[in-house]
Amino acid sequence: MKNVAVFLAEGLEEIEGLTVVDLLRRAGIAVTTVSINGKKEVTGAHQITVLADALFEEVDFSQMDGVVLPGGMPGTNNLMQHLGVNQVIRAFDREKKLVAAICAAPSVLGKAGLLEGKRATCYPGFETQLTGALCSQEPVVLDGTVMTSRGMGTAVPFGLALIAYFLGQEAAVEIRDSVLYQGAGA
Repeated sequence: MKNVAVFLAEGLEEIEGLTVVDLLRRAGIAVTTVSINGKKEVTGAHQITVLADALFEEVDFSQMDGVVLPGGMPGTNNLMQHLGVNQVIRAFDREKKLVAAICAAPSVLGKAGLLEGKRATCYPGFETQLTGALCSQEPVVLDGTVMTSRGMGTAVPFGLALIAYFLGQEAAVEIRDSVLYQGAGA
């Protein structure tokens, strides 16, 4: 079974984090929501409080196959400033494990130096923070083991792309059809 950690930071875009968690779990992928705040309760940008599965300090990231960084503000800034998050994404990049980010969060990957020479996308206006990237306006971009997406409106295609990455296109189509998703993707 594949294992994925989804980072939760104060001020995250709730839809981007929880849509991914929901879709991956529907597909049978083990997901651990990970608070980076030192407490399991995390309040998003729209004042929705969620309960994380674990604190950052409790997670053995060596057991994970991928990590996901939801966007939102100030959630993205909180991810960018978290030393542990930066260490994990750099280690995953070196180990060729999936590092995925949506909305403003690809800027965290840019600052960490993970986008050099890679195709990437993000929320409009954050392109200058994708240091070294070849910017795209596609809803979801996969370049090697780095996946990026544009924002809340692309959360479902992003989640489906994550499923396709780990389990194949057929699994992504099955989940897409089961949730009656009609948009582009999968």
